[in-house]
Amino acid sequence: MAHPRPARHVLLLLAAGVAVVPYAAPVPPPSVHLTDVSAASGITAENYTGRPDRKDYIFEVKGGGVGALDYDGDGWVDLLFSRGSSMERWRRGDNPGPVLYRNRRDGTFEDVTRAAGLTRGGWGIGVSVADYDNDGWVDVYLTNLGADVLYRNNGNGTFTDVTGKAGIRAEGWSSSAAFGDFDGDGHLDLYVAAYLDVGPDALPVGPAGGTCTYVGVPVLCGPRGLPGARDLYFHNNGDGTFTEQSEVSGASDEKRYFGLGVVTADVDGDRDLDLYVGNDATPNYLFVNRGNGRFDERGFESGTAVSGDGNEQASMGVDAADFDNDGRLDLYATHFANDYSTLYRNLGELLFEDITARAHLRAPAWPFVKWGTAFLDLDQDGWKDLVHANGHVYPHLRDAPGKETYEQPALSVYVNDRDGTFRDASGEVGPDAGKRVIGRGLAFADLDNDGDLDLVVACLDSKPLMLRNDQAPGRWLMLRAVGSKANRDAIGTRITARTGERSQVWEVKRTVGIYSASDPRAHFGLGDAAKADLVRVEWPGGKVDEFRDVPAGRHYLVDEAKGLSLEPLRGR
Repeated sequence: MAHPRPARHVLLLLAAGVAVVPYAAPVPPPSVHLTDVSAASGITAENYTGRPDRKDYIFEVKGGGVGALDYDGDGWVDLLFSRGSSMERWRRGDNPGPVLYRNRRDGTFEDVTRAAGLTRGGWGIGVSVADYDNDGWVDVYLTNLGADVLYRNNGNGTFTDVTGKAGIRAEGWSSSAAFGDFDGDGHLDLYVAAYLDVGPDALPVGPAGGTCTYVGVPVLCGPRGLPGARDLYFHNNGDGTFTEQSEVSGASDEKRYFGLGVVTADVDGDRDLDLYVGNDATPNYLFVNRGNGRFDERGFESGTAVSGDGNEQASMGVDAADFDNDGRLDLYATHFANDYSTLYRNLGELLFEDITARAHLRAPAWPFVKWGTAFLDLDQDGWKDLVHANGHVYPHLRDAPGKETYEQPALSVYVNDRDGTFRDASGEVGPDAGKRVIGRGLAFADLDNDGDLDLVVACLDSKPLMLRNDQAPGRWLMLRAVGSKANRDAIGTRITARTGERSQVWEVKRTVGIYSASDPRAHFGLGDAAKADLVRVEWPGGKVDEFRDVPAGRHYLVDEAKGLSLEPLRGR
């Protein structure tokens, strides 16, 4: 098959607007089947934090995440899991540390943690990945209860701990972190959402020594009543080092809210990256970039700080994507049990509307504690669906009456009905998605390179759950963007695929949901279309590339300097 031909290469100072496409009439969604391949995968790492039957401290229930990354450059996505610890191990200083699994390209993975040099222990929370030094190899940032760690990829299958050398100092309780080139200098800066400013020995113990209750039973306390930690913003100096600029950047978290999830997104369409931060039990932040890495916090002004009812929510996982194909990035935040997760539709002009009820998303997961989340086109019909992982925080609910349970269905799946609403399809994607787990972080990736997106759920006190996407009926194309003048990971690049009258947008990012990083390749479902009529790539620096008649069913590499080519998927 011949390579698609580039239509033109244009340098623009301002990105062109994207026309709004009206909602299509509802169409019954095609079937999707998610298959549990955890046992066959060889991934056995368990994330135990304290005792499975009892949680006395708030950090024992927060869980961990998963990062999808091609660390060895062979074109196949590998997986990195964070792991927590226990008070006994914490005090002894022998915390287990993360686990890295190399994709063997046959559906199985092998543990290469020690060989890769990821040997520094810690009470692991989150995984963030990006090529911060633009050398073509993806690096790793691990958030911890305690000092965070930055690992530089040496390009030979190993990593080096460069935390101190790079000027990274984050020694409290970090949760999620996101890389993005916020000042447009071609280097990836770093935002770290932090949770509590209190050490393990100073936390209240519950239920034995606490005064907090849930459904009438004593439970551990927090986060309310405990001091929040300050989020951190690190500017990339372009020489392998970072400088903390939390105050001067404006992304300073002066109110010390309880930060959990964070996502990069150009929410106002001005071609620079903004930040949306989910804060637990406190208002969310929307940091709007002025274009130079200086931010104004617009959460309340934009309508994204609290729910449409005016309530603060738990805000565990957050994501951003264009669910209605109108060219604007919408926001979604997951929350605690007995509350709904919130879908904010982007109306333009930095205004959002809580349309959760109108989108039929208010009721389905009411009794669940919702964590990692993502917009993705599971059925490849050209409209982004929604998923989130579930799992409670109080073990005593195992024996409690009512709808709330400790182990909960691993995944909730909402199919986009193409008319501004979603349909709860959790019971239609196969029984494996409903397996009872204590879910936390979630990542998506095309793990088998068959063109559709698979899912990985990081679970508490058990092994991860890997769900392979089978029978996704629509056609697809996938693009890996590589920057030259832009950052090498092309984070912030806006890719639009047009088929007929429909245009869909993918903005390149790494961090998704909570504690986790997903496949950065742009994935487009094309439905029955044999090709994308037009693929438009808007790079962070202003350059625009357009390619016409791009055949479906292929993985592509789109290089800022070289254009579009087929991705070999066998290494570099």
